[in-house]
Amino acid sequence: MKTVKLERGFSVEMLSKKHVKTISMSDETHDKVLFEGNLGELEELGMVEEVILEIKGANGILRVDLTEEELRKMISASVKKVK
Repeated sequence: MKTVKLERGFSVEMLSKKHVKTISMSDETHDKVLFEGNLGELEELGMVEEVILEIKGANGILRVDLTEEELRKMISASVKKVK
């Protein structure tokens, strides 16, 4: 049976460009894309419509397509690796 890899989207919404440290990308197909910033003090962690992990900071919001069940499985697997 073939395993299907799900692609995950993400977005970073910054309240001001002063909190953005680095944005770097290239037209070359194999080069990396880098976005760095400072979300500030974490204010809230939650799920949006049960399919998006949302991390809110004082300076912005990070959103990743990830269900709560997938997040729990990943955390559980990480804990088992540490033990």
